[in-house]
Parts: sequence; C-alpha cells; structure tokens
Amino acid sequence: MFDSRHIRTFREVIRAGSYSAAARALGYTQPAITQQMKALERDVGSPLFVRVGRGMRLTEAGETLSRHADVILDSISAARQQLNAITRLRTGRVRVCAFPSANATLIPEAMARLAAAHPGVRVELLEGEPPESLGRVARGECDITLAFTYPGLREEVPPELVEIPLLEDQLTVLLPTGHPLARRRAVKLADLSGERWIAGCLRCRANFLHECAEQGFAPDIAFTTDDNLVIQSMVAAGLGVAMMPGLVLSFLCHQKVTGRALEPASRRHVSAYVLREHLRVPATEVVLEELKAVAANRVGC
Repeated sequence: MFDSRHIRTFREVIRAGSYSAAARALGYTQPAITQQMKALERDVGSPLFVRVGRGMRLTEAGETLSRHADVILDSISAARQQLNAITRLRTGRVRVCAFPSANATLIPEAMARLAAAHPGVRVELLEGEPPESLGRVARGECDITLAFTYPGLREEVPPELVEIPLLEDQLTVLLPTGHPLARRRAVKLADLSGERWIAGCLRCRANFLHECAEQGFAPDIAFTTDDNLVIQSMVAAGLGVAMMPGLVLSFLCHQKVTGRALEPASRRHVSAYVLREHLRVPATEVVLEELKAVAANRVGC
C-alpha cells in the first residue's frame, strides 16, 4: 500500500529534478522530502533514485512507479470526487424492494419527488412480498424494503432491521355491482359468511382466515390468486367476493366491482425496513423522506 502523499511528492521530485526544488514547489523542507522518499522506497522495497553527478536519475523501480503515478493519483482524485458527490447528495444509488401495490402507488410518487429534488440519485426497483423481502434487506440484497404486516398475525422481523412506519392501509370488501350489501356504506365480515371468496397472496390469505375465525366462521374459498386484477375480474364476473387493501383499489377499479369498508375497520400496517447502518447513508435517507411524505397523504386510504 502506497501513501498517496508520498506518490504526489515523488511525482513533484521527478518534475522538479531534485529534492530541494520539489521542497520549494510544495512548501516543504528538504529533510521532509527526503523522509517521504525514504518511506516510499521502504514501501516499494527498492531505491527509486540514484545520484548522477549533481543530479538524480530514476532507477528501474523508479521508472516503473513513475509510469503509474499519474494513474494512481487521478484514480484517487476521481474516487474522492465521487464520494463527495454521494455525501453531498449529488449522486448515489438506492435499491428499493416493495410489494406490487406499493410499487404501483407509493413508489412512483416518491420517485417523482426524488427526481425533482435530487436528480443525481438513482433508484433500482425490485419486487417482493414479505417475509421474503425482509430477508433480502437483512442479507444486504437491497437497501430499503417496503413490507406490510397485519395486527392479528405474529410477524417475524429480523432483529437487525429498523422499522419506519409509513401508513395504515384500510381493507375493503369487493362485491359485484348489484350485490344486496353494496347499498351499505360499510359491511360486516360476518354478513358475508355464506359467500364464496377469492383469496389473495399467502400473507393476506392468512390474515383473512384469521379475521373470519374471529367472526366465528370458516370462509368458502373458491379461488386463490396473487394477481389483484384477476381478483377484481373474478368478482366482477360474480364468481365470489374478496377482501382487498385500499392501496390496490387506488390504481385498480373494475367498473363492475364495488368496494365497501369493513365494519369494524380492518387495516394492515405498511412500513419501510432498513439495516441500521443504512440510515447514515445520505441517498437512502432522502429516499426514506420522500416515501414518508407520499405515505402521509395516503393515511386511511
């Protein structure tokens, strides 16, 4: 490992032609230049200069190092500029993993705000459902994960992750247009105990079964699918009813489907999760701030 200060002094000695001239150019004393060159020769393991009369000549090791000196110093300068740009938020890359309905709602709005305020920050988008997405951020495969949890279910969150709450996403019941209960403003889950159901992803399905059990019935699940558009299309076709988060309904709304709030209200919690050390990364910090700002406008959605 070479000290960049020694490389810089070495380059000036070559340019100036002597230790004394390099000392004058750099504002050092000649003994200081001598000390630095001796230290660099120890690092190299070979003399760099030999005296020829009153002048100096590079040794073979000195010639080799001189060919690389500019590249070394230019590389260090470029690295310093890039690091300064990151710490001053002119640039940076943040990998964000989110579940589909967050990627379709929260993420676009937050990224638009980010692009306006910090155009040099780049975001790489990934998609994943919890709990797998939580494992990805814990393993360092992404910098931020957006995930949801349900109050009635035991959730396993890796202890090394920090949770940043974003919003509470209200659950709704999807009914075919013309369903007798569609005339109500809110629907009790127990009133739908005799219906056929279309269930969603594993975690949402587990919460749905838990809530039905709390109301004293086991639902007749006719279909299961992770595709939210398919769920709405099935409800529209009269194949059953479904429970769906509000975030989904904000960007998918079939004309032949009616959404009604549950009574009592049922919600899932949406949060961002990061490793604690990532909170100190400026680019990650500003992405989190934009996500919180966007989520604040969607509370109770």
